[in-house]
Amino acid sequence: MSPRKVPWSRASRVTRPVATAINGLLRCFQLAMVVLMLGVPTTGRAQPVPLATPSGPVQGALEDGVAVFRGLPYAQPPTGALRWRAPQLLLPWTEVRAAAAAQPACPQKRGLSLEGGGDPGRLDEDCLYLNVFAPPADASTKRPVMVWIHGGALIFGTGSLPLYDASALARRGAIVVTINYRLGPLGFFAHPALEAESPNGAVNFGLLDQIAALEWVRHNIAAFGGDAGNVTVFGQSAGAQSVLALMASPLAAGLFDRAIAQSPYGLPSHTRAKALATGVAIARNVGLSGLGATAAELRKVPAERLAALDGLALSLAPGFIVGDAAVPQPLLQAFQRGSEAAVPLVIGSNSNDASVALAFGIKPAALVTKLGGAKTLVRLLYPGVADDAELGRQVARDAIFTAFARRIAYLHVQRAPTWRYYFDHGRPSGAGHGTEVPYVMGTVASCQCLGAPASAADLAVEQRLGDRWVAFARTGQPDAVVPWPADDRGRGVVLEIGETDTPRPGFMRVRINTIITGLNLAAKTR
Repeated sequence: MSPRKVPWSRASRVTRPVATAINGLLRCFQLAMVVLMLGVPTTGRAQPVPLATPSGPVQGALEDGVAVFRGLPYAQPPTGALRWRAPQLLLPWTEVRAAAAAQPACPQKRGLSLEGGGDPGRLDEDCLYLNVFAPPADASTKRPVMVWIHGGALIFGTGSLPLYDASALARRGAIVVTINYRLGPLGFFAHPALEAESPNGAVNFGLLDQIAALEWVRHNIAAFGGDAGNVTVFGQSAGAQSVLALMASPLAAGLFDRAIAQSPYGLPSHTRAKALATGVAIARNVGLSGLGATAAELRKVPAERLAALDGLALSLAPGFIVGDAAVPQPLLQAFQRGSEAAVPLVIGSNSNDASVALAFGIKPAALVTKLGGAKTLVRLLYPGVADDAELGRQVARDAIFTAFARRIAYLHVQRAPTWRYYFDHGRPSGAGHGTEVPYVMGTVASCQCLGAPASAADLAVEQRLGDRWVAFARTGQPDAVVPWPADDRGRGVVLEIGETDTPRPGFMRVRINTIITGLNLAAKTR
């Protein structure tokens, strides 16, 4: 996406010296607007003066000292003829755009996001919007930028959930951007009719949306006081998987400078052939002729009908599709080849990430049964665990999450500094999948997601975790009072995050290495 000038900048029509003077005045005017917009301390909610951006003038709201701009479009609506096409450049606007209220979330099956983070609100195919949270302006420095990619198995969620309110991170001095991207069969889809339109064309439309949002950040974030040369992408679950996909994607090269992946999963992506077969099944399910459905017929299917589809045969969640320009190779393979972006990385998992196993179609006890005679050997890696369901839960956690974080870290340390964590604060059963999110975002007290009022220990963990994430975004080092040693290819080290932060050299070393060896052998026999 190439940068565009604001409509009132017409330097091409005047001589070079005059153009330089005009552009200088415009920059001064824009800085003045930033200072007026972001620099006035306030409590509650107030309406600030409009802010000029390269995309057009916007007017957000001041909320307890944080300037919040909600519902800013970053691409044209992906509707009608633009369904299942790469996001298209949004032309600048001239009228002041109100940006105090969130815009619709992308179509998704009702109820999933409510269970996994909150009510997404209104749904609409016109959903390519983002939100910006900015601290008071400091004319002497540019702020680090953090771009949040929500989770939800690539089929549900939105960047506008109250859980993801980034005001607390902004108060630490970061500019935070939360985004929507296309989901489910509207975001990740292939069909022979679309192949005929564009042979070997795009299929990971949701990932292309994320890239378009990063391009918007590069061109616009300076207007909010952010440093376009210091951008951190961070996300959880499918958002973390997206972070790794962005690191591996040639199309995202140069758009960010650091990365944080919270609970990415070691589940394989899909082949293009699998995606095509799924697309044919979807066409048949919505009343078209399957293989014979035309692109025009497919684009006329109501978005809500596509979003409501259910069943493994009609879904590619939670994986990407290998075989387009955005995802030219499997994610793990990209890291094995050393072709991923050489940016500092924080990666980790939770002590009960297997709480999401059922969503992946995995039944812990059945997993142990499938081990057959190997179950005896596996039990040796988990001393004291006798119950099959508990053994299966821990094996699923480690095979899908803990070992995957170690595999990625082991490979990436050759490219850039890498830190690994293990989040274990919360319930006696362990920290469930996504439990760390409110601690990162600073919404522990307001999310109503802990099952009890936030304790002093909860708030202390929240403070430490948010501090580390913003420190990493600012400097590339996630340091705090307790130093966090970088991971390495030898014994490996994690920071165990609980009521205290504790470095753990050799964390689960034998168990994780054994699992990784087994996964590597299984991959060779496929």
